[in-house]
This record gives sequence, C-alpha cells and structure tokens, in this order.
Amino acid sequence: TQPGMCFGVFNTSDSQGSAHTSIASPWFSTAFGLIGLCSNLFALCVLLSSSRKLSSQARSSFLIFLCGLVATDFVGLLVTASVIIPYHFIKFAWAKVDPGCHLCNFLGFSMVFFGQCPLLLGATMAGERFFGINRPFSRSTSISKRRAWFIVGLVWGFSCLLGLLPVLGLGRYTLQYPGSWCFLTLLPNTGDVIFCLLFALLGIFSVLLSFIFNTVSVVTLCRVYHDRESVQRRRDSEVEMMVQLVGIMIIATICWMPLLIFIVQTVLQQLPASGQLQVLPMETQKMLLIYIRMVTWNQILDPWVYILFRRAVLQRIYPSLRPRHSILSLYP
Repeated sequence: TQPGMCFGVFNTSDSQGSAHTSIASPWFSTAFGLIGLCSNLFALCVLLSSSRKLSSQARSSFLIFLCGLVATDFVGLLVTASVIIPYHFIKFAWAKVDPGCHLCNFLGFSMVFFGQCPLLLGATMAGERFFGINRPFSRSTSISKRRAWFIVGLVWGFSCLLGLLPVLGLGRYTLQYPGSWCFLTLLPNTGDVIFCLLFALLGIFSVLLSFIFNTVSVVTLCRVYHDRESVQRRRDSEVEMMVQLVGIMIIATICWMPLLIFIVQTVLQQLPASGQLQVLPMETQKMLLIYIRMVTWNQILDPWVYILFRRAVLQRIYPSLRPRHSILSLYP
C-alpha cells in the first residue's frame, strides 16, 4: 500500500468539532466492547459445558457451528476493540502512527472478516438444519464433529480471502469518521465499487438464504408438531435448534441489512460521479458510523440467543413445556 493511501476519505477538519459527541464517545465504544466480550465468553462456557453432555450427533454438530459463531464474535470484538478503544482515549495521530497503512489494512480486514463470518455461518447452520429436518435420510449419517469443524474452517477461509482482496489490489481499506476505525471505501472508483458490492451482496444473499431455509424448516416442524402419528421419538432438540436459529437470523437481519443496503445504495448513487468524488460527504460518514454501531449489536446479542433459548431456561419459564417427539418418526 502506498503511503497515505488509506487517509483522506473523510474531512478531518470537519469532524474535529463533532468527534467528541456521543456517537463517537469513548465510553460508548468501551461499554459495547466489554458487554460483547463478557456475553460471548459466558456463552462459550455454556456451550462447552453443554457439548460434553450430548449424545445426539445432530445436536453436537449444531453446537459446533454455534461455538464457531460465538468464538468468531468474541475474537472479532477483542481485535477491533483493542485498536478502536485506545484511539478514543489517546487520540493518537493515525497518519503518524501508521504512515504505511498497515494497521488500517489490518483493522479493515478484521471488520470485513469478522463481519462476513457470522452471516455465512448463519446461512450454513440454516442449510444444515434444512437438510437435517426435510431430508433426514438423504445422508447416511448426521454431520460428524470433524466435518462440522471442517465446514466452519471453510467459512473462515472464504471470509479471509474476501477480506484480503483490498490488500491484493481490489478496493481499499480507508480510515473512517471519526478517525478511529478503517473499513471498505464507499467512493465511486471501480475497484472500491466492485469490492463494496461484493461484500454487501454476499451478506444480503447469506441473510436471504438463511430466511428461506429457516422458513421451510419451521413450516416442516409445525406440520410435524401437529401430526398425531409422530409419537415415537423425542423432537425437543429440533425445535430448540430452530428457535435459536430463527433468533440468530432475526438479529442478523435487523443489525446487518440496513448497513448492507446502505452500502449498495451509496456506491450505486455515486457511480455517475466516478473519478470526481474523492471525499465522502459528512452525512454519509455519520450514517456509516451509525450502521456500524448497529452491526456491533449483532455480536452482543448472538450469544444471548443461545444462553436464553435453551430448553433448560425455557422449561423454567414455561413449566408446561413437555417433551415432544422426533421428526424422524415421520419417516418409515
């Protein structure tokens, strides 16, 4: 990366007066970071404890996907907070500390990698449950633990390749308002537009795919739930997994879709000004920061979906919940 290539996308002088407002408050970032880290750490402990007691292979593979999701959120918050929070308190001059843009590229890569991973993992989990519920005998066995971890590794690898594209020359990571973080560049340059659309459309596709898979799975479960003939095996775990999966999907949709749609709209609206617009308008910079703050809630709320929507918790809230029967009993 050429020196200074990651700077200049937002007007530093215009942001000096407003950088200390609540939207860029150091306490805001610190509180979000600490709550998210504690939530994900707690969920990881509960996940590891639950996985040791399981005999169901379908449930154990689902827990592995969940573990990959929570671990991704935890490390993502840890990495990004370790750069962003010190900036808010120290107010270091980024151009002096990182003239070669190496730290900016690393932070931008982290934002893309740890942002895209949960969306892809959510779609992967929805697909696994879709085939597990609707085609339970299309595979000889449920996904083994080794294969589940391999799939999680593939998602991590794919997201890593996506995040490395600007480093390899497609698009740029640039410093964003209020100067504390780096992200993809919403300017009408060809490389930036392609990378922005690739990131945003892939995220939108993942959310839509999750919605389709989960909707079909829920409809199937509802049909089975009222089928009088299915009275032989337990199906508690199928319902529990789908409740958690739908919760993850709803949170991802609410937190991510505004940002993804905003990215697509912004780069497409700026295309007529290709080559002319070199600095993002202040309003665009502020909106981008607001949408990123919304995305942060995804990493905070994801672990609580698992923590709160487990059978042990639900049965305490609703004692009338009784064991049900397995969807497998539908099939001869």
